[in-house]
Amino acid sequence: MSPGEDNITRISIEPEKQSLLEHHAEKHFTAGEIVRDIIIGVSDGLTVPFALAAGLSGANASSSIILTAGIAEVAAGAISMGLGGYLAAKSEADHYAREVKREQEEIKTIPETEAAEVAEMLSDYGVEPREYSPVVNALRKNPQAWVDFMMRLVST
Repeated sequence: MSPGEDNITRISIEPEKQSLLEHHAEKHFTAGEIVRDIIIGVSDGLTVPFALAAGLSGANASSSIILTAGIAEVAAGAISMGLGGYLAAKSEADHYAREVKREQEEIKTIPETEAAEVAEMLSDYGVEPREYSPVVNALRKNPQAWVDFMMRLVST
């Protein structure tokens, strides 16, 4: 390998298949978590202020107290939801980083077990040993691709 050349294994695809891939751009909806967070946030963000306003109205509080309490609750809720979302995302990122490190270590220390794990996963999809053996061997030659494969397909 020459200096400056990266360690990525290139896969050659037949020209006619490459042409098909170039003209076929799939668009998958990938914002499921964002939509979920928005729905939960709006639901929580509207429920609590309305409940607070209803409770204060039932207690015969003045309109200015109800309005002030509602605004204070919206601000407190926004801070709470923001911090909760940040901490959840941070802990998820930390967990992912730990899992990547664990996979890297396992590939170095127990490669046979990791190769067997890949083989088992592929056989669960109905891939025969004669078919998955070249895949497992190719992954063993490229540790970064092997880690990526494990993180995307085995760890999910």
